[in-house]
Amino acid sequence: MATLLHRLGLGAVRHKALVMVAWLVAVIALGAGAATLSGTLVNSFSIPGQESTKALELIRERFGAASAGATGQVVFEAPAGSKITDPAYAAQVATVVGQLQKLPGVVAASNPLNPQAPTVSQDQTAAYSTVTYGVEAPEITPEEREALTAVVDSSRTGGLIIEARGEATQESGADIGGTGEILGVVVALVVLAITYGSLVLAGMNLLTALAGVAIGALGITTLSGFTELQSTTPILAIMLGLAVGIDYALFIVTRFRQELRRGLPVPEAVALAVGTAGSAVVTAGLTVVIALAGLSVAGIPFLTEMGLAAAGTIVIAVLVAITLVPAFLGAIGLRALPKKARGNPAATPARDRGFFSGWARMVTHQRLLSLIVAVAALAVIAIPFFSMQTTLIQKPAEGSSAAKADEIIAQRFGPGFAGPLLVLVDGSGAPAYAATVREKVAALPDVAFVAPPQPNQAGNAALITIIPKSGPEDTATLDLVHAIRDDVADGPSAQVFVTGQTAVSIDVSQKLDEALPIYLVLVVGLAFVLLVLVFRSLLVPVVGVVGFLLTIGAALGATTAVFQWGWLSGLVNAQTTGPLLSLAPIIIVGILFGLAMDYQVFLVSRMHEAHAHGASPRDAVVTGFKQAAPVVVAAATIMFSVFAGFVPEGNDTIKPIAFALALGILFDAIVVRMIIVPAAIALLGRSAWWLPKWLAWLPAVDVEGAALEREAPERAHDVEEHAHAA
Repeated sequence: MATLLHRLGLGAVRHKALVMVAWLVAVIALGAGAATLSGTLVNSFSIPGQESTKALELIRERFGAASAGATGQVVFEAPAGSKITDPAYAAQVATVVGQLQKLPGVVAASNPLNPQAPTVSQDQTAAYSTVTYGVEAPEITPEEREALTAVVDSSRTGGLIIEARGEATQESGADIGGTGEILGVVVALVVLAITYGSLVLAGMNLLTALAGVAIGALGITTLSGFTELQSTTPILAIMLGLAVGIDYALFIVTRFRQELRRGLPVPEAVALAVGTAGSAVVTAGLTVVIALAGLSVAGIPFLTEMGLAAAGTIVIAVLVAITLVPAFLGAIGLRALPKKARGNPAATPARDRGFFSGWARMVTHQRLLSLIVAVAALAVIAIPFFSMQTTLIQKPAEGSSAAKADEIIAQRFGPGFAGPLLVLVDGSGAPAYAATVREKVAALPDVAFVAPPQPNQAGNAALITIIPKSGPEDTATLDLVHAIRDDVADGPSAQVFVTGQTAVSIDVSQKLDEALPIYLVLVVGLAFVLLVLVFRSLLVPVVGVVGFLLTIGAALGATTAVFQWGWLSGLVNAQTTGPLLSLAPIIIVGILFGLAMDYQVFLVSRMHEAHAHGASPRDAVVTGFKQAAPVVVAAATIMFSVFAGFVPEGNDTIKPIAFALALGILFDAIVVRMIIVPAAIALLGRSAWWLPKWLAWLPAVDVEGAALEREAPERAHDVEEHAHAA
């Protein structure tokens, strides 16, 4: 692979204009595709084959497409000491309902004071109108949502409290390009400029990363016109693609500058950088891709789609790093070095990394103490992980109209009204058997109310609405769903299904919780095998895997403490606290796995190289650490900045994921790779690089391109001859 990448890098330098134009054409073509072929992103999660999902499909068939339309509730509450049924407030409610019925996209708005079907609280202080749209929530336009909000806001007169809640009021897209994200990119640019000592080189690094991200994001946007994609898919791909795109270019550029200082001509320095650091980039990128594509083991289509989309962006980032970056480096040439070094690069020594040498000596000298303190610190941070809860039902932001509406519903009607369950009785005997189902359900614990069955026109299905006593996120509601499924059997010529938003959330969360341990075993096993191949050692991979597990535990533990428990939530601008999004843990594991292996490969490969050249175990750690740690720290700082940029103003879905990734990078790079790994390898001594004889047949994976490095003088001579011949 190193030889192939060397040739690719040399070709990119010799045909740099063609390479740049090809990537520019790709951006323009995908931009045109995104503008003309894109579709609508969705914000709903379901799993084909699950009972709740199957029931929703049957409801559409039996009751018509309108039954699947999005709904919202406009909640009314009379002032203290008054009732919603007082003539003045009743007239105001009727006026608002009339306005709701005329809103664009609305097919029905119920009158809560209708004597035949009232939706008024027992104390008659509150009521709610159900607003039904003719399309599903993702298809409701921003203008239609704004029209609903305008009616609610303008109707708050005479002391009447009016708020709106429900899926029809929720934005279905994820915002991209906020102040936080821009600040993260700016910080990345500053870090690059400090690392390189060159604003031009830093700008090139950022430009190539943005080109890769643009292609990935535009490709996903274009694909949305042909298949259903989640609204979080593009922002997840952008967040990850930008971080790794900057880092991969950083690794290659750093190696390019090292080769220039050794006196190699520009073309050969670029080619050797691509062949050596590029080999590690391809290995690291492949690891991330496998981890993301491995999300498909959960058997959940929307998670598979998100993983594959993000993996595609990583592939683009790798291709940019090994083609577009060398083309730009060929154009920049010696300007990649400080002005003082351009005249005679070989005579100008690289800046001494005294801090990193001193750090490595300190950690390896106090290796046992360093190891104990670092492991204990991460273990303590990971404690909240064992209390982590997940759900698909996200709470609205505190202080929002939806949050106020939820509070009124919970206080006046009961917490179960915020998450009703639907029981579908399907079959030719459904109307007759539905009454029996209602009686059985009403006898179960935690049931507050069971509505009369509503048969369809064909007489082959009936819907029963159930209001639990507990809220959608309570364990009692979960138990009720399972109780209905276990205790209410199918009848003669009729099947019974439990569905609704709460049931869908329970099904998806349970599926994800079951998939997480399997996925964790998969990625840990993959990490172990990969590291055994790379370092031809058993104990170094064990250190890497244990470090990865500590990183995952600490990242999820801190995220649980902040976003579920509410600790320091104000610092990250958390709009609400509660159970984490069900898909967050498995996504975090997949992404952090790939990035942790990046740092492990780049850092330990240098230690392994020094050991192979005869250095003592401790000296090998210090030497390798001094060479690789500055780049790893710069890369981690950039990744932290990019991920952290999505936290302050990110939407509620992506915010906890970005927070976990930012802290995970910090824990992994600073604590695991800077303390635990060097301390553990120094503690193990020569046994760290031990490989049993029965595994000697394993192939040697030269991720640093050591063979190319040894052949550099001969190739440099060939390059010069080629230049003279040209």
